[in-house]
Amino acid sequence: MNRRETDVVVIGAGPVGENVADRVVQGGLEAIIIEAELVGGECSYWACDPSKALLRPGQVLEAARAVPGVASAITGKLDVAAVFARRDAITDGWSDAGQVAWLDSAGIELVRGRGRLSGEREVTVTDADGEQTVITARHAVAVSTGSVAAIPDIPGLAEAKPWSSRDATSAHEVPPRLAVIGGGVVATEMATAFASFGSEVTILARHGLLGGMEDFAGTMLVENFRANGITVHTDTSISRVDRDGDQVVIQTSAGEIIADEVLVATGRAAATSDLGLDNVGLTPGAWLDVDDTLRVHGFDWLYGVGDVNHRALLTHQGKYQARAAGDVIVARATGRRVSDAAWGAHVATADHLAVPQVVFTSPEVASVGLTAAQATTRGLDVRVIDYELGHIAGASLQREHYQGRARAIIDETRQVIVGATFVGPDVAELVQAATMAIVGEIPLNRLWHAVPAFPTVSEVWLRFLEVYGRPQVEA
Repeated sequence: MNRRETDVVVIGAGPVGENVADRVVQGGLEAIIIEAELVGGECSYWACDPSKALLRPGQVLEAARAVPGVASAITGKLDVAAVFARRDAITDGWSDAGQVAWLDSAGIELVRGRGRLSGEREVTVTDADGEQTVITARHAVAVSTGSVAAIPDIPGLAEAKPWSSRDATSAHEVPPRLAVIGGGVVATEMATAFASFGSEVTILARHGLLGGMEDFAGTMLVENFRANGITVHTDTSISRVDRDGDQVVIQTSAGEIIADEVLVATGRAAATSDLGLDNVGLTPGAWLDVDDTLRVHGFDWLYGVGDVNHRALLTHQGKYQARAAGDVIVARATGRRVSDAAWGAHVATADHLAVPQVVFTSPEVASVGLTAAQATTRGLDVRVIDYELGHIAGASLQREHYQGRARAIIDETRQVIVGATFVGPDVAELVQAATMAIVGEIPLNRLWHAVPAFPTVSEVWLRFLEVYGRPQVEA
């Protein structure tokens, strides 16, 4: 058994782990990163990148067909083989050679194998040949192993060999009929993509779509899905799933559904079941409970960064956490001042108040901050402002019959925005302005001076203010 020592050990070389290690090395410490699969992680090969590569062609085609003068030039359907080929190129054919080269250029050492906690500040790595290396960290161990698809306990489902999100994003064939179990981001995005490829898609959701967001977002999505041929069953339970030859038979409260493939997209579970958590007094398979500096409660050396802490299961938010965690590890190791007050350099305060998210469905859904219900639950004096995006000149110029809606959540006491949701074509680019307004706590009276360019959909910011009313100048 080989033994090694370094300053910081990072388990998991996805975008989050890479950023933790990079910040540590930039701060002057040594870091070893451990990866059992592909460097670059879920986002690069099975989630963010390939899913958006699959969704983009359908979005472009839909946008072109909505503009007179262009629509008449559009003939035929998507070239699905070309879409898959572009997805393959974006994932580098599921090769991580480029990512490994980046680690080397950044001065981060890679150790391939399954890393498990085996003691205080100690990680044992087992490689593909069964050889083990024990690595001791002088300062910290950061767990960035992410999450895995959760499979619900439905009779027959596991035996029916359902698709997970990985199967959907790496598919090279389009099933004629695809059933999607779930109503969240993965479910709705993959339903959108495969419908654009020609699949007959049926969504089976226990409740509504996009739970946790403003209700109108899910409602508008259901309406648009149904108008475009996607069958949506909400408030639907499933009693059994069976694979019968080349088809899958699903027994539901809405009746029997028959499909060629079934995608399960009902949520995520912590990727900690095979991590050796029991060796340090934690529960295998559990999410890691961390403070705002991403340090696991009860430890002075163990950090949980990214999906694994269940704070915000989004790549960009995990990378934000990674920057804070990497920097605070360096600060603590070198005796520098730790800035751990709210919005400080070493905390992930935005996880609680300003998490931006985009769902790349048709229509797109973008949100950040609190919903109206969440703001009310927190005891804020809430005012809700809704605006139809189709009334904005920039939207009507973008496409014919633009349909969309925007909502701003106002904390009346402070007269600042604490949440925003946008539903409509290409609204993804609106969410960053809302994120900055929330994080910066920009007073509404100051926002009147942030003039939106005409004619753009961003003019919704002026419409929000007009509906709210300009505060009177004090005498």
